[in-house]
Amino acid sequence: MAKITTLGFDADDTLWHNERVFRLTEERFASLLGDYTDKDHLAERLLAAEKRNVLHYGYGVKGFTLSMIETAIEVTDRQVPADVIAEILEAGREMMSHPVEPLPYVEETLKKVKASFKLVLITKGDLFDQERKVTASGLDVYFDAIEIVSEKTDETYRSLFSRHGSGPGEALMIGNSLKSDILPALDAGAYGAHVPYDLTWALEEADEPRGHDRFYRLDHIGKVPQLLARLS
Repeated sequence: MAKITTLGFDADDTLWHNERVFRLTEERFASLLGDYTDKDHLAERLLAAEKRNVLHYGYGVKGFTLSMIETAIEVTDRQVPADVIAEILEAGREMMSHPVEPLPYVEETLKKVKASFKLVLITKGDLFDQERKVTASGLDVYFDAIEIVSEKTDETYRSLFSRHGSGPGEALMIGNSLKSDILPALDAGAYGAHVPYDLTWALEEADEPRGHDRFYRLDHIGKVPQLLARLS
């Protein structure tokens, strides 16, 4: 039997849609550069730029927008028209104001668990944009703490679950990303509930841990209360 006192929730693609906004923008980007290169090659170059730039710009829309501009310069041999750069910048601004749509079962699940557990929202990315999405979602009222971090590591979870709860040993982290939400939380000593989203950014892909007694996979976030009942 597990003693769980604290629940950590990822935000993007766990509580609300996010990756599909990036995919739609990438489609728009491909149409802008269609005269210079094919879609698949452009996607490879963009992903390479994102991988390089995440260390400098962090995660989120701003870094993605800068990576698109860099890629446009590269694939056009520095001949990219100014109006294409303007379109890319406009696409980035539109992403920063895109409506926030909570995923199914999210709000009812938060309502069910709030009375019995301490809830901590743990998300990474651009501070301004993440704060905007948290507020726009209307879900902030369910959380006892909201933490926006630059990276999710085992030390991140160890520190946050100790600060906002009774330590990682009595915490369950819930999220869609194995790489960022689940594996480092398990390494910190927490429980992990993987709730897959139908789209995954290539830099967030990872394999499920095998034989880990604190790892669980759920069909959707609405199964969280059932998991907690089983564990207790």
